[in-house]
Amino acid sequence: MGEPRHAAALPPRPTSIALGISLTCLAFFLFSALDTTAKYLGESLPVVQIVWFRFASHVVMAAILFRLWKRPHLIRTRRPGLQLLRGCFMLGATVFNFLALRHLQLTEANAIMFATPLTVVILAGPMLGEWAGRHRWAAVIIGFLGVLVVTRPGVGGMHWAAFLSAAAMLCFALYTVTTRMLTATDTIEGLLLISAVVPTVVIAVPAFAVWEAPESPAIWGLLLMTGVFGGLGHFLLTKAYAVAPAPTLAPFSYTQIVWMTILGYLVFSDVPGIYTLIGMAIVVGSGLYVLYRERRRGTAPGEL
Repeated sequence: MGEPRHAAALPPRPTSIALGISLTCLAFFLFSALDTTAKYLGESLPVVQIVWFRFASHVVMAAILFRLWKRPHLIRTRRPGLQLLRGCFMLGATVFNFLALRHLQLTEANAIMFATPLTVVILAGPMLGEWAGRHRWAAVIIGFLGVLVVTRPGVGGMHWAAFLSAAAMLCFALYTVTTRMLTATDTIEGLLLISAVVPTVVIAVPAFAVWEAPESPAIWGLLLMTGVFGGLGHFLLTKAYAVAPAPTLAPFSYTQIVWMTILGYLVFSDVPGIYTLIGMAIVVGSGLYVLYRERRRGTAPGEL
C-alpha cells in the first residue's frame, strides 16, 4: 500500500510510549461502553440504525469540537483511497460487532476481538515496517492465551455469531494498521472525521429504510452517547498510534476484557466465573510486562 517509512526514524521517547499506552487503555474503556450501549439498544432498534446514528453523531460532535466550518482543511487528505478503505474497515468492524452483540454476551462477543493485537503484530511488520521482537510476541501470545482461558473454546460448542466477531476482528485490525499508516501524512482531526464520514454516507440509505422511532428520551440519549463513546475512543486511539509503535500498544487492547466483564455484570447481570477472573489476570499481566520492558530499556525501535 505504499506505507511510509517513518517507523525507521528516531525512536519514540519513554514518555511517548507511556502516553500511548495510557491513551490506548482509556480508548478501550470507551469502546467497552460503546458495545454495552449498542447491545442494550439492539434489544429495541435495528442494528443498521444504531450503526448509522453512532457515526452520524460522531461526525457532528467532531465537527463542532474541531470547528470544521473554520478549518475545512482538516478533512483534506493526501491519500484519499487509503482513507476510504480505512473508513470501510471501521464500518465493517462496527456492523459485524453490533450484529454479534445481539446474540452473544459482552465477553463472548468480544473474546474473538481480542485476537486483534496478534493480528496487528502480524500485519505491522510487512505493512508498517514495525517488526515485533520476541518479548512483544511473547506478551501478545500470553495475553491471547488469557483470552482462551476466559472463553474456553470448544466447551459447550461455539455460537454461529462468533463468525461475526471474527469478521469484526479482522476489519478492526486492518483499521488499526491503516490508522498508523495515515498518521504520517494526515492530521489526527482529519482521521477522526473521515473515518466517521465514510460510514455515515455509505450506510445512510439502509438505515433510513428500516428506521424506527426511539421510544423515549433516554433511548435518544443513548443513541447520542454511541457517537461520544466511539468518537472519543477513536480519537484517543489515533493519538496513541501517532506517538507509539503499533506492536508495543497491541497487548493493551486486552484490558478491554476487564471493562467488558465489569459492565456485563452491572448492566446485564452477567456474573464472571473463576476462569474469567484467571484469564483477566493473565491478560493484565501481559500488558504490564510490556510496560515494564519499555521502562527498563528505554525505547529502541526494533526489538523489545
